[in-house]
Amino acid sequence: MNVLAIVGSARKGKATDLLVDKAIEGVKSARPGCAVKKINLIDYDIKYCKNCLACRDSQTEGPLAPCQIRDDMEHLNEDLLKSDSVIFGTPVHMGFATAILMAFLERICWTFAKPGRRVLTVSGIPSPRSDKRRKAVIIVVSGIVPPIYRIFCDKATPLIRGTIRDALNARTVGHMYAGAVEHRGAEYYYDKAFNLGRKLGQ
Repeated sequence: MNVLAIVGSARKGKATDLLVDKAIEGVKSARPGCAVKKINLIDYDIKYCKNCLACRDSQTEGPLAPCQIRDDMEHLNEDLLKSDSVIFGTPVHMGFATAILMAFLERICWTFAKPGRRVLTVSGIPSPRSDKRRKAVIIVVSGIVPPIYRIFCDKATPLIRGTIRDALNARTVGHMYAGAVEHRGAEYYYDKAFNLGRKLGQ
């Protein structure tokens, strides 16, 4: 089992990073032999999508359509292809995922998906290019807003869940919202993150 942990925070060693580490511990407790790779997106050169649609319109039969942009997404795409399970961690900025994670999600959409599904009257909805099934968990962190107000603050979780379903064929088996960490501290959520990772590994 290959697990890829993706951290969308610009700050290493802070709440999001620490909670992803706890989730990794949970995965390893359930699957001692699993291989885990953790990437901090801030360490990579990820350019924004130019909407040229070359990936969307690609006729490739493979699991990955070529992108016209040459940057570190080429390496990250290879990591995603190898993954069986994925951990996503991001702070919420103005209620949404961070800009760096948004750039990452935009870049994987049509490289890993093709316009195949039809929903109601709309055709061309993204569907995975690959039949490989993955599992995922999502960790969202807010410095100020407590969990009781999550509904007003967390637009990141449904966005990530929908994108990875359509592009990576990934089923989200669990998610958590770590709220008000500036007051509570990340430690308050360590057990929850560990158990989330353990669920992913089972």
